[in-house]
Amino acid sequence: MKNFTELGLQENLYKKLFMLGIEKPTAVQERAIPSILEGNDVLGQAQTGTGKTLAFVLPILQKIDPSEPHIQALILAPTRELAIQITEEINKLITYKDGLEVLAVYGGQDVDKQLRKLKGATQIVVATPGRLLDHLRRGTIDLSKISMLVLDEADQMLNMGFLQEVEDIIKKTNTERQMMLFSATMPQEVRTLSKRYMKKPEDIRIKETKITVEDIDQLVVETTDRTKQMTLRNLLDEYRPFLAIIFCRTKRRAKTLNDALQTYGYNSDELHGDLSQAKREKVTKQFREAKLQFLVATDVAARGLDIEGVTHVFNYDIPEDVESYIHRIGRTGRAGQRGMAITLVAPKDNQSLQVIEKGIKMSINRKIVQKTEQNKENEGNNESKPNKRRPRTGFSKQKQTNPRNGKNTARKRDNRNRSR
Repeated sequence: MKNFTELGLQENLYKKLFMLGIEKPTAVQERAIPSILEGNDVLGQAQTGTGKTLAFVLPILQKIDPSEPHIQALILAPTRELAIQITEEINKLITYKDGLEVLAVYGGQDVDKQLRKLKGATQIVVATPGRLLDHLRRGTIDLSKISMLVLDEADQMLNMGFLQEVEDIIKKTNTERQMMLFSATMPQEVRTLSKRYMKKPEDIRIKETKITVEDIDQLVVETTDRTKQMTLRNLLDEYRPFLAIIFCRTKRRAKTLNDALQTYGYNSDELHGDLSQAKREKVTKQFREAKLQFLVATDVAARGLDIEGVTHVFNYDIPEDVESYIHRIGRTGRAGQRGMAITLVAPKDNQSLQVIEKGIKMSINRKIVQKTEQNKENEGNNESKPNKRRPRTGFSKQKQTNPRNGKNTARKRDNRNRSR
């Protein structure tokens, strides 16, 4: 495997990477970086967790001229969370070259604040399609001079119905610009888009491996729709996560589950598309700082949410496809740490489970929840009446290992002090 300098990166940029603990390029980085530095269009396919972001960010940073104040690179992302994460990655590296400025443009932000920053020198814009089009209509962003355009997670962008918006944005750029398209999957719509707007792109395909599951212990817990909530609570008490993300299929189910968990004294909050941007940022910040233990989320958190210390992922609702499953469980087992992914499966979910197991090329261990007499008695009550508190036993004194520093931390749970 080559090192970053052998790929053509400048020594100062390599030193910055080394300071951040990044020493060796991943497979997609090894193939994409030299091609992008040479000015080629690139069509890159690699699964989540393989380093696609740095594969385009690093050559972009090297190629940008800080003496030119106009926008030189545009990176489009499907969600606000992913746009924020890409911006954070750029900000970690941007100091290697004086004078570079990056701006994140997404819905929910103060437009006036964005406008003020756009009046200054801004070389890189990371944006979601909707808010960027708003600026283009206002005439507050000019894409005519950009030299590099990136579509990140292109498959999700099109799945979310952004095809027309993406094409409208591409048409606002000059035809001589370099274009990079990265995606975990390459459906026909994505390849058609690439043929329409890219110039003889280098087709980079990184063979799928078990990279997403090697550091993650996976478990299927068989339950029923009626007892699912109680099963989850029992699992939270049994495994005692340091930080956990609990995925639900819809915004309504995420809100209902979070309300129930809070009622039972769990330190949880919700993250989904119905929240204001300020609320979403607040919840994410609290979770990142471990002030919040359980994050109940829809798939809006599956992409772009990279938080150190997530020890467990719970699929309260089984994901609809293999790719979503991989993205969800990929929120744990990061940075060399082991993680655990637990999927709750009702009888009606068996077909979806078979599709997932076929996609990840492995059979997931099963666990059947044994019903106690008390559980049988409360099956109907606990699901429909979450206001009925049940006693917490032993959890408040449980010591846990913080994966961020290896130290034991005691999490106290006091129902009286939990905010509602």
